[in-house]
Amino acid sequence: MSGYHVYSFFMEAKSSLVAIIDDDPGVCRALARVVRSLGFDAAIYLSGEEFLEQRVAAAPNQVLLDLHLPGLRGAELISALLQRNIAARIVVMTGLDLPGVREECLDAGAVAYITKPVHRSDLAKLLNL
Repeated sequence: MSGYHVYSFFMEAKSSLVAIIDDDPGVCRALARVVRSLGFDAAIYLSGEEFLEQRVAAAPNQVLLDLHLPGLRGAELISALLQRNIAARIVVMTGLDLPGVREECLDAGAVAYITKPVHRSDLAKLLNL
């Protein structure tokens, strides 16, 4: 599974686009379902490089970013997003919370850092800020 995939929840009104960057296709699909159920559009990317290489018509308003991606990841990827003037709110997700990484990601520009599994109620709060 590769490429840019947009899942539209609302056809009539424009909703906020959430980019989901995670190397696990199952996690991407599950998060996309939750994001859609909350009234947002979702775009899936399986790597940070894939996201940066895509030329999309609509820039995401928010990014759900898996911390442990192959290749470009973490604070380095957050910096790359910000250098490209991607003005999205970045939420870092991780299943392996290592000491100091939260602070590193927040200092790099992430607005939140959460651990997996991500619960629907937590995601709703983060996306609706």
